[in-house]
Order: sequence, then structure tokens, then C-alpha cells
Amino acid sequence: MTVVHVLFGTESGNAEMVADDIAAAFGDQGFETVTAELTDVEVSDLAAMEIAVFVSSTYGEGGLPETAAPFYDALLTERPDLTGVRFAAFGLGDSVYETFNNAIDTLRTALLELGAEQIGTTARHDAASTTPATDLAGTWAGDLLTLVTA
Repeated sequence: MTVVHVLFGTESGNAEMVADDIAAAFGDQGFETVTAELTDVEVSDLAAMEIAVFVSSTYGEGGLPETAAPFYDALLTERPDLTGVRFAAFGLGDSVYETFNNAIDTLRTALLELGAEQIGTTARHDAASTTPATDLAGTWAGDLLTLVTA
């Protein structure tokens, strides 16, 4: 059985809520899921993950949240071969900032450079919109499920 790892970096908890909703969507379809904050994930474990869903908020002027920055730094330092790892990306940000959703783009770029393959489109929630992040997460996860089960 394919295990879907839903990995999140957050400052205020919103990315964790989205991660929980994404994991629930996959779980409802019979997938085994593991949800973890990026502070609890070893970069060396990524290569063994078949599917990893990254969820990250953008903090301040485009930075990674405090719980994602050490993971990102380890990615750059250790540079694991991620060939064969499929990942999806969900970002949370606020379009009033010039660096809207920069954190998920930063993670995404590093993963691609290390050989991982992105599945689906990058979701970009906008805090300035009227759509709750969890609503977007449910719709996006549904679309992603069709790609994973195809």
C-alpha cells in the first residue's frame, strides 16, 4: 500500500490544519497517511517516501516558517538524491505581499533540483481571499487523488 506523507511547516497553525485535511482526504480513499511537522522529518528519510505532500505557509517577507527553515537548510547541505520521490505542494500566503507564497516555491525548487518529481499543480491559498484554506485543500486534494490513483 502506498503511504502518503503529509509534511508541513507553519508559524500560526494554518498549514497544520490544511495538512490534516489533506491527510484526511487521502485516508478517506484508503491510503495510509503520515502527517508530520518538518521539524520532525529527517532529510535522509525523504528518499524512501513514495509520495510526499508539502504544505507551507510563507512568513514575513517571503521566508520559510520557523518549523520549515531547518529542514530546508538540511536539504541544501545534505543534497539527497530524490529520484523516484513524487511530491505535491500546497502554499499558504497573502497576496498583499510581493513575495506571495514564496516559501512553497522555495521548497518546491529545492526538491526538483534534487530529482524529485512534482505531481499536480502547486496550490496557492491567498489569505486575502474569502475562500478558507481548508476548502481549497479539500478540492485540491481531490484533484491530486485522481493523479495518484491513475
